[in-house]
Amino acid sequence: SSMKHFSSKVAVVTGAGSGIGRYLAILVAKSGANVAACEINKTTLAETVGMLADYPIKVSSHILDVADKAAIEALPQQVIAEHGCVDLVFNNAGVTVDSTFEDLSESDWDWVFNINLQAVINSSRAFLTHLKQRPEAALVNTSSIFGMIALERQSVYHTAKFAVRGFTECLAKEMKDSTVQIHCVHPGHIGTNIVTNARMNKSEESASSMERLVGKVMGLGDSQEELAKFFRENGMHASRASEVILNGVRKKRSRIMVGTDAKLMDLAQRLTPMHYETLFPLFTLPLTLLRNKKPLKGMPAEIATPTSASPKADTNKTQETA
Repeated sequence: SSMKHFSSKVAVVTGAGSGIGRYLAILVAKSGANVAACEINKTTLAETVGMLADYPIKVSSHILDVADKAAIEALPQQVIAEHGCVDLVFNNAGVTVDSTFEDLSESDWDWVFNINLQAVINSSRAFLTHLKQRPEAALVNTSSIFGMIALERQSVYHTAKFAVRGFTECLAKEMKDSTVQIHCVHPGHIGTNIVTNARMNKSEESASSMERLVGKVMGLGDSQEELAKFFRENGMHASRASEVILNGVRKKRSRIMVGTDAKLMDLAQRLTPMHYETLFPLFTLPLTLLRNKKPLKGMPAEIATPTSASPKADTNKTQETA
């Protein structure tokens, strides 16, 4: 059986301060689930908790650096102390650095890797035992469309997201006879994600590879500002992305593709495993027309100010929740 409703379940959401994480928290709350909201940024976490006050559910707030292994290991007990149990875990925090591999420092590599991959593994390990005790439960790990295809200047992000996909698909097979549903989520371009929040070195005004690609196809040139604006305005709204994810959980889909671009790129990658980018130009126009940029009915529309998941906010780092 699959988890048909979230009413009175307990949901843990990382990266709950913005983007998909924020709207996952709001939408499960709207469905009647109690929420443990986790985020490194106190300010955006407090905003999300404020939004959750509209719903008659129990909310706990956890300032959490997902890269801190001890903090992740302590989290299940903290959630259980507050809520009594855990039914759903959304591992959703993520960051990236836009850089060639050669220019990427080892410390930047480790920063991205620890947040995007190691945290997902540590969280899965910490929560699985508790999830297995529930009559029905779900573990939802966020990979990316970039866990399926690769573009230049994103080596560490790809490495982590491809690994999240391999880890989660393996886990889904191992857990198929248990009460725990395992899901791997592949968001395409969401209006709050990486691209919009890219912290670039002002002197080089460089855009991310995905932006440059689309910019080329759309004839937009490559001013960071122009591209970021295009992406922000044309991305699927994070509330809609979150709704797609929750529907995937309800339907027990182990692989959840979010957005037409994710579906098309998945298809391209299957059709031409090594040369999929040759098909991208065919996608861009339909994508711009097909994206649903409006928030869901009754959802707060604002997009949180991008924030860095690390105190050492470097010039070209990017904070995202996809």
